[in-house]
Amino acid sequence: MYRYTDIDQRLVDERVAQFRSQLTRWQKGELSDDEFRPLRLQNGFYIQRHAPMLRVAIPYGLLSSRQLRQLAYIARKYDKSYGHFTTRQNIQYNWFKLEDGADMLADLAQVQMHGIQTSGNCVRNITTDQFAGVAQDEYVDPRPYAELLRQWSTFHPEFAYLPRKFKIAINAARADRAAIAVHDIGLYLRTNSAGAVVVDVLAGGGLGRTPVIGTIIRRDLPWQHSLSYCEAILRVYNRYGRRDNKYKARIKILLKALGAEEFARQVDEEFAQIEHGPLQVLDAELARIAADFVAPAYRTLPDHASNYELALKNHPAFARWVERNVFAHKVPGYRAVTISLKKTGVAPGDASADQMDAVAQLADDYSFGELRVSHEQNLILADVEQGRLFDLWQALKKHGLETPNIGLLTDIICCPGGDFCSLANAKSIPIAQAIQEQFDDLDYLHDIGDITLNISGCINSCGHHHVGNIGVLGVDKQGAEFYQVTLGGVVGATPDDTAIGAVIGPSFAAEEMPEVVARIINTYVQVRHDDELFIEVVKRLGIAPFKQAVYEGREDKREVAHA
Repeated sequence: MYRYTDIDQRLVDERVAQFRSQLTRWQKGELSDDEFRPLRLQNGFYIQRHAPMLRVAIPYGLLSSRQLRQLAYIARKYDKSYGHFTTRQNIQYNWFKLEDGADMLADLAQVQMHGIQTSGNCVRNITTDQFAGVAQDEYVDPRPYAELLRQWSTFHPEFAYLPRKFKIAINAARADRAAIAVHDIGLYLRTNSAGAVVVDVLAGGGLGRTPVIGTIIRRDLPWQHSLSYCEAILRVYNRYGRRDNKYKARIKILLKALGAEEFARQVDEEFAQIEHGPLQVLDAELARIAADFVAPAYRTLPDHASNYELALKNHPAFARWVERNVFAHKVPGYRAVTISLKKTGVAPGDASADQMDAVAQLADDYSFGELRVSHEQNLILADVEQGRLFDLWQALKKHGLETPNIGLLTDIICCPGGDFCSLANAKSIPIAQAIQEQFDDLDYLHDIGDITLNISGCINSCGHHHVGNIGVLGVDKQGAEFYQVTLGGVVGATPDDTAIGAVIGPSFAAEEMPEVVARIINTYVQVRHDDELFIEVVKRLGIAPFKQAVYEGREDKREVAHA
């Protein structure tokens, strides 16, 4: 993984010292709250419903075991001994004291971490595939390209005050595991017929108040021009994006207003002026960055281990975990393991300090001291020997991290919601927990197969509810918390397959939600063909049968109650 240079470290250390001075001046009353607000936001500090929140950047979701141990230490020292992993491959702390903020940043800087550009109207954390570098279906390893984007966008003076926050995702595999179609810029790296790396560029994607699937505005761009083309997009957006209304300030609104063809023309016009300038990346520069992403010292192993096959036969619970949580690897004899942070009764994406320490040790013992964070809010050990999977599973059981539900209904993506966020209209975590409890039968979950369920506490869509097969959005009805349900959303294997869910009808009270989801699932079980996935049924039949089942069931209950 990328290691800081002396320049990187000095920049981060100087930012810590700068914030410490700003914090002290604010505490003394020398800075007003309004003056201090942009200064703390530039370092990832928010003021939430009950306490401050710090969002820590995890570039493209890659962590060392040392960094994870430091995150656990910070959770214990300053917070309530846990952290929350987000859909942006970051981690958040929710219960510290703001006066400790500079000390927290100093502790982060010791392990080459910070909160810079995790907030504000700037380019946010660059995200990518959690299996980058090990996926069998990838064209190239996207991590060096993601690091190139990170270095270009960090402290970029021209884009420090954009009309609105800006998110970039990069994918380099046949299957899109980075959801590039719902980002402000999505970069799809692949190889052309000549074997050269090229980029298809999507722009104007995003969720929130106006969900939009991104539009491909440039195909087959040589990768050497990826920075200058992104710069051209950002210049057009910075120049013409709306600043009078934050709800209409995202690039998706500008692209719609101009039309995709005119937007692309303006970007190409801007790009022509800088195409052969200093942002054209030389092969040597990419090689310099790629040197930090060399493959670990893999052993020569058979692709099937006899002890592994025996464990599968003798331990059904282990076999079930392998089926859901273990993924193919491009190196024979190795597998990638996803550690679920979605155990029933625990807020999705939360990990205790003890669990973080445990996973850090497991990363050292089983995966060359590295791990990843997925946008589904789980952790990944990317380089585990197949013959050691049973030992790893047993170790995970000791820490409550063996839940075999990746891709299943209880693998819920969920924002912190009204329990924490001051923007939320409704709570998210209790709804997720109630649904998990309703479907706590693993045999049943495995029988109904892959289903994504995403929950957002407000229209900002931090839980990506628009692209969940089942989406749940918290809404406010005259001060009461209600929940709107969508069906048919999906992050597809390609951007063309990605879809926004359709609202099924009026919203539901919190206590209704577990039964609403149960009726949706029961309908699916009744009407599916053999081995037909939930999203395939919704595509085939539409939302009508699910809507009928949900609302007829709702009326039946009301009639019984009145009787």
